[in-house]
Amino acid sequence: MRSEYPRPQFRRDRWTNLNGEWEFAFDDENVGLQQKWYDGDDLDVFPLKIAVPFVYESALSGINDQTRHDVVWYRKVFDIDSVQADQRVILHFGAVDYDARVYINGEYVAHHTGGETPFSVDVTDELRGEGMQNIVVRVQDVLDDETIQRGKQYWRTAPEGIWYTRSTGIWQTVWIEVLNERHLDSVHYVCDIDRGCVDLEVESSSAHVGDELRYSLAYKDRLIAQGTVVWTHRHMRLRVDYGQEHIFNLGVHGEGDYLWSPEHPHLIDVTFELTDGDSSDVLDTVQSYVGLRKVEAKDGMIFLNNRPYYQKLVLDQGYWPDGLLTAPDDDDFRKDIEAAKTLGFNGCRKHQKVEDPRFLYWADTLGFLVWEESAAIPVFSNRAVQRLTAEWTEIVRRDRSHPCIVVWVPLNESWGVPSISSERTQQHYSQALYHLIHALDSTRLVESNDGWEQTETDICAIHNYGHGQSDDAEQYAEFREVIASVEGLTRMSLSGREIFAPGFEYHGQPIVLTECGGIALTHESRGWGYTSVEDAESFVEEYQRIVSAIYASDSLWGFCYTQLTDVEQEMNGLLTYDRQFKCAPERIRMINDGHHRSWAKGTTA
Repeated sequence: MRSEYPRPQFRRDRWTNLNGEWEFAFDDENVGLQQKWYDGDDLDVFPLKIAVPFVYESALSGINDQTRHDVVWYRKVFDIDSVQADQRVILHFGAVDYDARVYINGEYVAHHTGGETPFSVDVTDELRGEGMQNIVVRVQDVLDDETIQRGKQYWRTAPEGIWYTRSTGIWQTVWIEVLNERHLDSVHYVCDIDRGCVDLEVESSSAHVGDELRYSLAYKDRLIAQGTVVWTHRHMRLRVDYGQEHIFNLGVHGEGDYLWSPEHPHLIDVTFELTDGDSSDVLDTVQSYVGLRKVEAKDGMIFLNNRPYYQKLVLDQGYWPDGLLTAPDDDDFRKDIEAAKTLGFNGCRKHQKVEDPRFLYWADTLGFLVWEESAAIPVFSNRAVQRLTAEWTEIVRRDRSHPCIVVWVPLNESWGVPSISSERTQQHYSQALYHLIHALDSTRLVESNDGWEQTETDICAIHNYGHGQSDDAEQYAEFREVIASVEGLTRMSLSGREIFAPGFEYHGQPIVLTECGGIALTHESRGWGYTSVEDAESFVEEYQRIVSAIYASDSLWGFCYTQLTDVEQEMNGLLTYDRQFKCAPERIRMINDGHHRSWAKGTTA
C-alpha cells in the first residue's frame, strides 16, 4: 500500500489514507447506474477485491486482468470519528483514469473527467454521523474512445509497438482530511531571483476577513523570514525578501545559499498557519517548501539561474512491471532518479504521462530537471480539444510550484494534431496551448509540439534516430553532419515531416535533440529497439558513438536519450524493466560527463 502523504507541497499532519483493499466490480453491461450500485449496501454486486491505488490491469491490484472492461466500480467502507460542528470532511483523489463519479452513502457528490489530475470534494453533509461510511466510485474508460487522453496506453486490447498496457480506474492515492471549517485551499510560489524575492500566493474560500495568516521560511533550520498578515481576500499574495541585501543570498557569485539546481537542490521550508482573528486559535497548519530558481531561453541557449545550462536528459515513461502507471513504492521514484543521476543525466523528459506528485517531490529534493508532458489524445476533434485544454489547466495548477519542472510539453510528434502541416485549425490549437500555458505560468518554457511540425515554441525540439547501426558508417556520417549545424537541424525532414509547420520557422530558439538512441541488446529477443547490439561492451560503444556526435555539435543545447528503462515489449532502456543496469553505469556517466566546454555545456557552478 502507498502510505506516504500524497501532496508533498501542501502537507498536513492529520489525514486518513484510504489506500488498500476495496471491493470491486466490472460492469460490462453498464447496468450499475440503473441498478443503483452506488447505494453501496449490496455486497453481491462487488464480488472482487482490489488493492488501491493499483489498476485492475496490474499485478499489484490483486486482479491482474488485461481484458477489456470499460466500466468498473469501487466500494470502500471506512470509519470516521466524531466530526465537530465547525469541521469539514474532505475526500481527495490523486488521479482516476478516466471519468469518475463519486457517491457517499448513496448520495452523488462529485464528477471528474481527466486521468492525470486530482480532485477533491467536501463530503461532510453526506456522512451518517459517527461510524461506518460507504464510498462508491464508478469509473468509465472506454477503450476505443480516441478523444480520451491515452498517452502510451494502447486503445486496442493487446500492447504492441510503442504502445503499452492500458490503465483503468484509481491509480493514485485516495485520502481523507478532517479540517476546520476555515482552512487553506492551496499555496503557490513565484520566484524572482534577480530581485531576491519570492511571492507566496495563498488561497482560501473559507477564511474570514480579519483572520490572520502567519508564515515562516527557513533554510536548514535557519529562519529566513516570517510574518503575519490580516486576511482580506480569497487570494492573498505576499512578497518575501529573502535576499535581504546580502549578495551571496542572490546567487550572483555561484549558487548562493538558497538557489535550486540539479547540482545544489536547495529547498526552503515554508510553514503557514491560519488563525482566528479574535481568539488567535490555530485553524489550519500547512507545511510546504519552495525552490528558488529561474529558467529562460535566450541567445540560442537555455539558462538556469542566469547561467547557460546544457540539458542531459533521459526519456522516462514512468511504468513498472507490477504497477504499470503506479509506482509500487514511493522509494521507487527516488531509485529511478538516483539511477538516472548515476548515469550522468541531469533531468528527464517524462514521456506521455503527468507523473505522481511524489516523483516531483523526489526530483525537487535530489536535484533533477523535469520536462512535464501530458498524455496525448490520438485524434483531433472539438471534444478532444476541450478535454486536453481542461486537463492542462489542472496540470499547471497542480504542479506549477515544483522547481524541478523547467519545460511544459503539451503536444508530442503531432499526436492529436495529425494534420497540423496542412490544417490551420490544428496549428491554431498548438498555438493556443502554448499561449494558455504561458498565461497560467510565466516562469517556465513551453515546447509546442515536441519532435517536429512545431508552431510557436520556446525550444526547437527534434527527434532523430537516424544514427543507424554501428556498421553503417555512411548513415552515421550523415547523422553527424545534419546535427552539426543549425541549418542542418532545422531543415531536416523526418518521416516526411518538417521541423516547423508551414507558416512557422526557426528564429533562434535553443535546439535540443529530445529523442535519440534507443539501443537494444539482441539477446532480449522478446522486444525491440531503434538499433541493436549483442553485448554490454557493444552497448557502451554504441552509446559513445551517438553521444560523441551530439557533443560534436555546437548547435545543440541538450539531448534526451531514449530511454531510462525497458517497458513491456520496448527493450531499449539503459536499465531493464525491473531496474537492473545493462552495463556498468559509471561508463555511461563518463561518456555523459565527457564534454569539456563547461561554461556552455554542463554546469551552473
